[in-house]
Amino acid sequence: MRAARTLATFDDVELGDHICWHADSAATSPADVLAYVADGALYGDKIVVVGSAGAASGLARDDVPSASVILDLPRVADPDSVLAAVRREARTAAREGYRSVRVLTERMPAAAPSGTEELVAQELKLDEFASESNAIVVCAFRPSQWDAPTLEHVACVHPHEMGIRAERPAFRMYSTGADIWSVDGVIDSECADAFNAAARAAIKRSPRVKMRFDALDIIDAAGMHALVDAARHLPDRRIVVEGANETVRLCWELAGYATAGIPVVMSA
Repeated sequence: MRAARTLATFDDVELGDHICWHADSAATSPADVLAYVADGALYGDKIVVVGSAGAASGLARDDVPSASVILDLPRVADPDSVLAAVRREARTAAREGYRSVRVLTERMPAAAPSGTEELVAQELKLDEFASESNAIVVCAFRPSQWDAPTLEHVACVHPHEMGIRAERPAFRMYSTGADIWSVDGVIDSECADAFNAAARAAIKRSPRVKMRFDALDIIDAAGMHALVDAARHLPDRRIVVEGANETVRLCWELAGYATAGIPVVMSA
């Protein structure tokens, strides 16, 4: 079962990890990135580097092992095309006998689609890919290039994080099955917008999604409103919440959401 965690170094990566790497961190050097790539050969993983110039996070083209695949894509490439290319490489790697694929991609504001919600949707797709294929996906974000609210939104939809931060995201939402998303931590007024964006991105992809609240500590009034608003964002959508603790279920009932007219069903 996947679980959210913070990684100290690339040595801590495991199959199925989808990592939000804060690449400005002085704690990680180019040598660490090279070691991560080199470990691919050691463990039988195929390296897939996504970069507009055949490089990502300071990793020069000449430093990439010859057996690796470089997806030399323009910064304005369609995100679905990028994901499709990565999926093709994963299928090819499986046929060629590799254990898995190690994806390294640097996310650039110039390449981001219009709107944070679409960027969050991209990351959810990458997370689902990592979960279902057992791939390791490292997404490098340089905090100096991004605004803080956007970084907070994208960090919340990565189950794993590496690099220096003042504090971890209040919650994380990540894939644990087809149209199943686990949510952990705390959802309150400070992160309700980020949760709404994540939930809207998930419900946009499927008319019915399941959320697991087993590891969620609490959700306040703003968080509950964000959840209901996401379910109502498109017609005929439904969110089924399972694993909510007694406190969360009681708050939900007291807020008046446990009715037939609400497109969110919450249970133990």
